[in-house]
Amino acid sequence: MTTKPVPGTPSWLRETNDRTALALLLEHGVLTRTRIGELSGLSKPTAAQMVSRLETAGLIHAVGEVSGGRGPNAASYAVRADRVLGVAVDINYQVMRATVVDASGHEHPTVTVTLSRSAKDRSAATDVQTAIDAACEAAGTPADAVRTVAIGVQGALDPRTDELSFVETLPGWPRKGIRRHLEDALGISVHIDNDVNLAAIAERSEGAGEDSSGFALLWMGDGLGLSVDQGGVVHRGASGGAGEIGYLPIPKSAGRLDPEASDLQGLIGGTSVARIARSHGIRGRSYAALVQAIADSPQREAVLHDLAPRIAAGVIPVLAILDPELVVLGGPTGRVGGDRLAELVGQHVRRASRWTATIVSTDVAEHPVLRGAREHLLAEVRNTLFSEVSRITA
Repeated sequence: MTTKPVPGTPSWLRETNDRTALALLLEHGVLTRTRIGELSGLSKPTAAQMVSRLETAGLIHAVGEVSGGRGPNAASYAVRADRVLGVAVDINYQVMRATVVDASGHEHPTVTVTLSRSAKDRSAATDVQTAIDAACEAAGTPADAVRTVAIGVQGALDPRTDELSFVETLPGWPRKGIRRHLEDALGISVHIDNDVNLAAIAERSEGAGEDSSGFALLWMGDGLGLSVDQGGVVHRGASGGAGEIGYLPIPKSAGRLDPEASDLQGLIGGTSVARIARSHGIRGRSYAALVQAIADSPQREAVLHDLAPRIAAGVIPVLAILDPELVVLGGPTGRVGGDRLAELVGQHVRRASRWTATIVSTDVAEHPVLRGAREHLLAEVRNTLFSEVSRITA
């Protein structure tokens, strides 16, 4: 059993210094012993000892040499990015995307795997293992170095019961004990989250919500979802089901927009968007195909004008309950509508209510769910590396 060093003791000081050196290498990339000493404010001999301990433990390695002028070249060091790996997974009914995450934050290829629609051909463990193997093969990294996986699903995981709910897109997956089931089957740490919550994490780290004190992300795809960021923390609710806004009944005033719609899913979900696109002569076999066609269609402006009051009917309850500083329109519908759709929705919100929140389009370039899972894993794999520092003996 490892004893935690007591503050002020030599072992505590060594561990603190080693953590400092590792943090500097993660932040700055390749560094020499001298540069580590300069950045940490520690002496050259102490920096050399730190590097030696971390290299012996296999946490860093020499990657080259840097000319220092007169005298021998100085060795440069980097974190062993393959020591601890994670895999980010975005899975829905037919398609699974995955990418490797390492402690350096290097961008690895994203792979796409087509899935069977039949439950008899699938299982949770098989799906996730397939994602891990495919991502590692594409990245050229060893699958046995994967310690953790983060999975975005179109549903919610109750943290109290480990039970999936609001899920119709994962055939062959058990609903109860899913996280424990996967961890036992795969032998690694598993994090499961709602896909829109992960998209909000990406929006916070690299998108429209980056400088906001808090925001609401309205995800519009085949289905609907809402994620609420409060100062960098995503609100998931007691049962993990916060944000299932598609089930929200629409007010009578919005009924005139679509007499057949009884809830927000029926008003601005994928089926409704597809129907609006086709009414303007846009052709496509599916919602996904139609959304892509809207982007380049001469009828794009007309489609956005039809969508805007419907989306405003969904945004107003969010404003009334949460009053966020910012509302981000995301998902395929939000992306294709862009700034113009956000502008039109804002106009309808102001006409129909007293709310004046800023409404913008998503600013995450691509694969927001996957990028949110990646952001979660980046912190996790780095924490794992730091925890290994405490196992170093002098």
